[in-house]
Amino acid sequence: MPDIRLPDGSVKSFPGPVTVAEIAASVGAGLARAALAGRVDGKLVDTSHRVEADSEVAIITERDKDGVEILRHSTAHLLAHAVKELFPEAQVTIGPVIENGFYYDFAFKRPFTPEDLAALEKRMLEIAKREIPVARKLMQRDEAVAFFNAQGEHYKAEIIASIPPGEPISLYQQGDFIDLCRGPHVPSTGKLKVFKLMRVAGAYWRGDSNNAMLQRIYGTAWGRKEDQDAYLKMLEEAEKRDHRRVGAQLDLFHMQDEAPGMVFWHPKGWILWQEVEQYMRRVYRDNGYLEVRCPMILDVSLWKRSGHWDNYRENMFFTSSENREYAVKPMNCPGHVQVFNQGVKSYRNLPYRLGEFGVCHRNEPSGALHGLMRARAFWQDDGHIFCTEDQILGECIAYTALLRKVYRDFGFTDIIYKIATRPEKRVGSDAIWDKAEAALIESLKRSGADFQINPGEGAFYGPKIEYSLKDAIGRVWQCGTMQVDFSMPQLLGAEYISEDNARKVPVMLHRAIVGSMERFLGILIENYAGAFPLWLSPEQVAVLSITERHADYAEQVAGALRKAGFRAAADLRNEKISYKIREHSLQKLPYQLVVGDKEKQANTVAVRTRGGEDLGAMTLSDFIARLQTEAVALGTA
Repeated sequence: MPDIRLPDGSVKSFPGPVTVAEIAASVGAGLARAALAGRVDGKLVDTSHRVEADSEVAIITERDKDGVEILRHSTAHLLAHAVKELFPEAQVTIGPVIENGFYYDFAFKRPFTPEDLAALEKRMLEIAKREIPVARKLMQRDEAVAFFNAQGEHYKAEIIASIPPGEPISLYQQGDFIDLCRGPHVPSTGKLKVFKLMRVAGAYWRGDSNNAMLQRIYGTAWGRKEDQDAYLKMLEEAEKRDHRRVGAQLDLFHMQDEAPGMVFWHPKGWILWQEVEQYMRRVYRDNGYLEVRCPMILDVSLWKRSGHWDNYRENMFFTSSENREYAVKPMNCPGHVQVFNQGVKSYRNLPYRLGEFGVCHRNEPSGALHGLMRARAFWQDDGHIFCTEDQILGECIAYTALLRKVYRDFGFTDIIYKIATRPEKRVGSDAIWDKAEAALIESLKRSGADFQINPGEGAFYGPKIEYSLKDAIGRVWQCGTMQVDFSMPQLLGAEYISEDNARKVPVMLHRAIVGSMERFLGILIENYAGAFPLWLSPEQVAVLSITERHADYAEQVAGALRKAGFRAAADLRNEKISYKIREHSLQKLPYQLVVGDKEKQANTVAVRTRGGEDLGAMTLSDFIARLQTEAVALGTA
């Protein structure tokens, strides 16, 4: 006679074993219809799961995050079911849930077309409307391998064969379709109502380029249509804002096959870069950092001592000269330790803060490259703080406050905090990791930040805080980090003289605010859709002459603006003023000044904003004052 405790604290008693579906029905018909799965004593289960003893039970619906994930996983199975009905010779492989949706990989003799996707989506809707029950069954491993091989599903059989012998295999069946999965899944296909297939891409079997190329169909699925509509609208807006598209429109940068994962910055793009870099230099200067510059290549012996050789070698580029092997640096930290090691350091020198705008190279797979967002060569606003154990907490708290101010100046106020803890592959003892993780957790608590834990996602040398920002259309980008490292300073021989004249190893805090400069600029481009605030705009003011006789005055105005410290250019082309206005509007300049007879005679300018607002005539001094006020308001003065 199990007693079932529900999330509201109420208890329901049953005369015998009871399914999750029956528990939901005992609460009400509405909950029974909405039930997708259950959580029994913390474990997600199907609605058919039988509860035989006293338990805590929650009913999972589309309103729950877990419910949406179950909908997505079940929709991946629905896609595979549709593929097998329309293309029986296709082989199914894997179909996991991903952010905002799912994908499923298939082996098929020809590429899937947009027409195929439309047909598959139609068939998925038909299967969903059949209200086919979804049931879980168990098989022994060898039986399951034989079963899938008999069906010609050799990829699925290979997956099952890799599972240790003796373990029961969990399968889910809906009608004639059966798939390997640990579940849980929705109770019937009728629960799957809101989904859309998005695109097809290539994917190697098991992610190995030596294996066969499969076809990956991506889709999205939601509990409510309005949520999917909002997501699709966001994707449409994101496409308009794509930094590669906007970068080409505004002539900021380009990339080409001769330098994969590396950027060619154009004059306007380099101005944008310099504004960000010089701003960060002021941050360094005002917060006690000493800027350094270290070599781009270092002998591999140093990378072996630092731990990178054993833990990061596959991501590094190498070169050689005169029978010596060198590594192109993937990060700046070992170089900064070499700077710290020059000369004797005392506890009075700590904290010792070093910063570098250092270029790093990482051997990213070609398939993972994505414009500025994922590059092989990138610059970091990299910094390292050498400190005592007692100084860790204060430095981490101060850093979080500084990062918040920087992000605010760039227009980001919504920050997400995560703490990535020890990975399986790491250096250092558990006791050291305990201290490092505890310090990061306490620093965020004292900073008043809500945070979550990402188990196993830390760097090999230490745990880290990951600071993510939310952009104008709600996307989340991970940028800043703070990492506590007890190991690398010791591995590379860093020491300081303590108060009792003993030699001690400093703690090393690895930190970056914008992280990869390329990636941060990509985020800025997409956040503002190229319509940058005044201080960041590569071109701030265009002075447009109405006719050739106004050219001298237009040049005079542009020169005065440049002398006042603003980026201004005169457009003296013999074109209609409406054409000039439209062209500069497409370039998203903050201001356009139109000068003709009236403005020349009155020594004024006619001011238009980026949004098309006509501010009327102003004296040049009043307009410059407006620009200066706007710059001050943005924290750039």
